[in-house]
Amino acid sequence: KVIWTLLVTILGYASSLPVGDDSICTAEELAKYSIIFTGKWSQTAFPKQYPLYRPPAQWSSMLGVTHSSDYSMWKKNEYASNGVRDFAEKGEAWVLMKEIEEAGEKIQSVHGIFSAPAISSGTGQTSTELEAHSRHPLVSFVVRIVPSPDWFVGIDSLNLCEGDRWMEEISIDLFPYDAGTDSGFTFSSPNFATIPQDTVTEITCSSPSHPANSFYYPKLKILPPIAQVTMVKLKKNQLGLLVPYLNLPAKSNEIIDSVSETPLDCEVSQWSSWGLCRGLCRKTGTKIRTRFVVLQPANNGMPCPNLDEETACEPENCV
Repeated sequence: KVIWTLLVTILGYASSLPVGDDSICTAEELAKYSIIFTGKWSQTAFPKQYPLYRPPAQWSSMLGVTHSSDYSMWKKNEYASNGVRDFAEKGEAWVLMKEIEEAGEKIQSVHGIFSAPAISSGTGQTSTELEAHSRHPLVSFVVRIVPSPDWFVGIDSLNLCEGDRWMEEISIDLFPYDAGTDSGFTFSSPNFATIPQDTVTEITCSSPSHPANSFYYPKLKILPPIAQVTMVKLKKNQLGLLVPYLNLPAKSNEIIDSVSETPLDCEVSQWSSWGLCRGLCRKTGTKIRTRFVVLQPANNGMPCPNLDEETACEPENCV
């Protein structure tokens, strides 16, 4: 009796242990999807230090993979691989591709790789197709924010399988991440390696908590989404051709920005030292100090205050 009770207890405990996200997929073996990436990085939504030239705001190509839970392209709060570092910092995909191929060869955790063309502006769309397998139903991808130190958007291990069926359509808002390999605060910061390397972290309107940060909007509760990804399952028509299960959104180079305006308050420098006192001897004179605009206001943000100030003084060096 004691042995039987112990065995039942052990079996019960084992059955309650978490299992991999892909271990319970009993849907048909293969599923094909159209994946549409939409950039929403506009000057209206993100006015602070918005890159207008050298280079202007844009997106790198998308690099993604369908895989099992044995593989991870990147994870929040974990260290980025050398491949993700190179992609996030420079848009170079060779090392990341090598890492994916090695994972597929060693532990058969990768089913397929997919990519989509770059977008030459902050707002626009790009798309491609991907194939998921019942043993590899997870999707991960990265898209670099250009220009930036090591910032990107992406998805980590999204499960497209729900028990015995594949999802028909899913849309996800995307927010910026810091790969933890470069210490720049602004879009155009020079290369400055983070030593020791930090973990991948989400960039928010208050973190990093530094006024120089290009995404620092302390008056906001949450950043507006900087991008969105939509995946739509494809099915075969009577001619055997794959078509979207549901209507795909219109694809174009530029999209209409429907994001509400993000107000940006004016920022000014510290006051300069007071200038010389000007005026006639033995009479009250005036002296002036100045400051300059660090950041112009936008979208009905707080306007700039006066940039010069005057005060009374007694002229010096009088004879």
